[in-house]
Amino acid sequence: MTGAPTADETDAAERPEARLERAVRAAEQALIEFEIAVETFRVEVENFSRLHHQKLGPMYTRLDELDALIAEARAARSGDPEDLRKAQSARALVMPMPGVEELFGDWMGSEGLSPEAEAMLTDRPVQPPKRVRPSDEARKLYRELARKAHPDLAREEEDRRRREEFITRVNAAYGRGDEALLRELSEEWAAGPAPAAAELSESEELYARLDWLARRKELLTVVARDLEDSAIGAMLRMAPDDPDRLLEEIAEQLLAQVAEREAELAALAR
Repeated sequence: MTGAPTADETDAAERPEARLERAVRAAEQALIEFEIAVETFRVEVENFSRLHHQKLGPMYTRLDELDALIAEARAARSGDPEDLRKAQSARALVMPMPGVEELFGDWMGSEGLSPEAEAMLTDRPVQPPKRVRPSDEARKLYRELARKAHPDLAREEEDRRRREEFITRVNAAYGRGDEALLRELSEEWAAGPAPAAAELSESEELYARLDWLARRKELLTVVARDLEDSAIGAMLRMAPDDPDRLLEEIAEQLLAQVAEREAELAALAR
């Protein structure tokens, strides 16, 4: 009596290209998931960097100014050439005050000054940049769109161009945390032309595809490492769930340093 074929017999009868094709599909999905993770972290780093500069930038500038004033006061008191050199170096680190055109260059439009620039010239407080941090729903929509429309899934050049243009719009919407637009893009993709069915590839093409996927992952690994090793990336890793609280802690530390420098400067003045 002949029984059903064993798993080993089924594997042996399977075309080598079929097993290779499954490996390619798995590598494609793994690469997409990796790209999603890298892009998500890039958006978080970019947004945190903007907030860090907006909230803490003036404190860093004040510290630089105090360091220059302290060095200049010491040099004036001692007259030592080395103290004079240190004072010059400290002063060189202080950011110069921008001119009016430079200050408002990016805030002038056909209607005149932007609301932010106008607020700086009145008693009204300047509106800080909008806090952009994609919601959980935005992250979910982004991941779904990236999995469906990613250019790496294209098998023809025309389809790749269409996917690249679409994913560029998806990345821009995700970077702004625009959940409504991501939802619209999801509907647009669903209503668009269905991707062409992938034809069975030959071994040479599949091996070349695996090689390309491996090289693409190496490039993304470098990008991810650069993001993680950056100053802002390191800060985010310290408090991934509550970066706002981290900003507050750094602000408190900077304020304490400013107070120490001001006390030191006052003592030198006496």
